[in-house]
Amino acid sequence: MSISAERMRVLRERRRKLGLRELRLVVPDSCSRPVRRRIAAQVARLVRAQEEDAMSWVERVSELDSPEHSSSTATR
Repeated sequence: MSISAERMRVLRERRRKLGLRELRLVVPDSCSRPVRRRIAAQVARLVRAQEEDAMSWVERVSELDSPEHSSSTATR
């Protein structure tokens, strides 16, 4: 095993002991013109009313994680 591979193995082992795990993400390159065009086309097809409904739901659900909600339900 190469020195750098051994170093990475030790680093991962140390992180696992801390309850951490390495995660790699591969995402579209937002600097790429074709990617930006594809995203723009997808955004253009969105239905505003449906998106507003979805965002409203996300906001309602996120309130369940607020400290005020947690403390009020803990006393029930």
